[in-house]
Amino acid sequence: KEDFLLTSHILVIAEKPSVAQSIAAVLGAREKKDGFIEGNGYLVSWCVGHLVGLAEAAAYGEQYKKWSYDSLPILPQEWKYTVAADKKAQFDTLKDLMHRDDVSEVVNACDAGREGELIFRFVYEVAGCKKPMRRLWISSMEDEAIRDGFSHLKDGRDYDPLFASALCRAKADWIIGINATRLFSCLYNHTLNVGRVQTPTLKMLVDRDAAITTFKKEKYYHVRLMLPGAEAVSERLPAADEARELKTACEASQAVCASVVKEQKTAAPPKLFDLTSLQREANRIFGYTAKQTLDLAQALYEKRLLTYPRTDSSYLTDDMGDTAAGILTMLCGKLPFMEGVALTPEVSRLLNSKKVSDHHAIIPTMELAKTDLSGLPETERNILTLAGARLLMAAAEPHTFEAVTAVFECAGQTFTAKARTVLSDGWKGLERRYRATLKTKPDPEDDGESGLLPGTLSFSEGQTFDSPTAKVTEHDTTPPKPHNEASLLSAMERAGNEETDPDAERRGLGTPATRAAVIEKLVKGGFVERKGKQLIPTKDGINLVCVLPEALTSPKLTAEWENNLTQIAKGKADPDAFMGGIEEMAKGLVKSYPFLSDEKKDLFKPERAELGKCPRCGSPVYEGKKNYYCSNKECNFTMWKNDRFFEERKVNFSPKIAAALLKDGKAAVKKLYSPKTGKTYEGTVLLADTGGKYVNYRVELPKKRK
Repeated sequence: KEDFLLTSHILVIAEKPSVAQSIAAVLGAREKKDGFIEGNGYLVSWCVGHLVGLAEAAAYGEQYKKWSYDSLPILPQEWKYTVAADKKAQFDTLKDLMHRDDVSEVVNACDAGREGELIFRFVYEVAGCKKPMRRLWISSMEDEAIRDGFSHLKDGRDYDPLFASALCRAKADWIIGINATRLFSCLYNHTLNVGRVQTPTLKMLVDRDAAITTFKKEKYYHVRLMLPGAEAVSERLPAADEARELKTACEASQAVCASVVKEQKTAAPPKLFDLTSLQREANRIFGYTAKQTLDLAQALYEKRLLTYPRTDSSYLTDDMGDTAAGILTMLCGKLPFMEGVALTPEVSRLLNSKKVSDHHAIIPTMELAKTDLSGLPETERNILTLAGARLLMAAAEPHTFEAVTAVFECAGQTFTAKARTVLSDGWKGLERRYRATLKTKPDPEDDGESGLLPGTLSFSEGQTFDSPTAKVTEHDTTPPKPHNEASLLSAMERAGNEETDPDAERRGLGTPATRAAVIEKLVKGGFVERKGKQLIPTKDGINLVCVLPEALTSPKLTAEWENNLTQIAKGKADPDAFMGGIEEMAKGLVKSYPFLSDEKKDLFKPERAELGKCPRCGSPVYEGKKNYYCSNKECNFTMWKNDRFFEERKVNFSPKIAAALLKDGKAAVKKLYSPKTGKTYEGTVLLADTGGKYVNYRVELPKKRK
């Protein structure tokens, strides 16, 4: 027994190899082996993201291999798991390590959150491990944070409810995703991916597109009074003649200052970044997609330069005051735009443990102090500097200004002039300095004070102006803008929030970590396309939203799920009851859609491009998989792609050649192979159709020169 204690090891499993390396270095494990690192009483290994997942539907029986309406709904009673084929070697390594006699316990060091719990537990369960397990829960990969985390390891079983909620989420997404996708794909004979998060996201894009398409531009008018040092503007007027009449009346009247109101206003500093706000800002400033920003933030986290990125919190915990103050001091000396700035940071505003769930806000780490910024790739440097600038702004003084509003009466109408004077630049001064370093200047965000012109208004109540000069300005109402990633991420974050419990772990559509992947999936599936920064739904995307029931296109489903999953994670709700409700929903969905009319079935049929007219009957000719065929079912004109004439001459019978034959009865072909000479030559292929079952062709040779 004594001998065993001397050689027993603790197995630590991280989510990614780079994280495992950082942990191993802190624990003193130095010896690299195949798939793990050993030393100082530890074996440190890693998953590679999701090593184990829920098996595909086909694993539950032959009848599910083909997609058919009759096999639905698919509701596994005993769930099956599968190891990703390309990750099997690493799974086998972990399984062997878990079953080693000298391993006394296993530490779950996967990312601290619902999905990290799922990744570890799937491996632990499928490997059949029964060893005691403990949990590492940290938000930063800095050495000190890792050391501190290992001195406060929790009992792994304390996280059973979190695992139960993660498992329910995975199974529910599987049941609704697979049944809905197969159901609508079978009905419409076209692959239609349906998902709890991606379908409501698609609907937001479709709704915005519809609002733009149906928008009718309308003209409106303002009358402006030219007063000393100011321009006073009327309310919006719908008709040009009404505006002209008011202008004429004003110029023949007296304008009286009815009121002058001075207000001191404050623009509070911005909050620290959570993942979604970082993605939005990086999209706005650099044009990065949500996925690019997440990948860059993850790379910086693994280099220990940034804290954990998959967070939905914009605060630090109450005990991080000194850490934040140290990082702020370091940033003042490190970031070039801070040169010569005296900052007295207000750190207390950044701290609120009650508003931090799994992980605190994203900030740079002290590791940056000894890092040469110029040595980082430009994209990573951009994200790291952006996070640093946001921390500095969040800790800076508020921006204060005096807003003056002067109201005038003239010809029975009200006119308003506004101005503002900056009293203290505060955080906006830092923002300006940071923006000045950017290659491309982003559009300024509307802070609600855009109508205020810099300057002051020196008017007093009762002051009069005789026959003021006036002018009419013409304007157009503007349609809503198409979504870009920044605005879509905001909409996803807010979706269904009114139905979601305030303490739900996840709010909105998707998680901060999955929103980027959802957008990519919609683009890849052909339901959305990128046009510059804009995200535009395709015809298939619009049709899909139109044919699905509201239950699948509304964010309410996600809100209900998240409320339940939050209660399950707290141990206050029954996972089996939740899954029972999901199964009933899948059954109801299949029952609601037993069949479709022929007209509806063809909704997603790809639009066929006409190659030309049939030489026999004049109907359109289309390209099929193996042929070019006449669309008239009575006519049997068909040109086969593998026709012996073209195969013997080693020519690919392309749509271009087919179109030329239909249009002119002939097509110029560059490389015709001659079986007699073994050489290639240039010639013209003629369509020699005799009206029989097969179409004939012949070569017209170039005329010999005399």
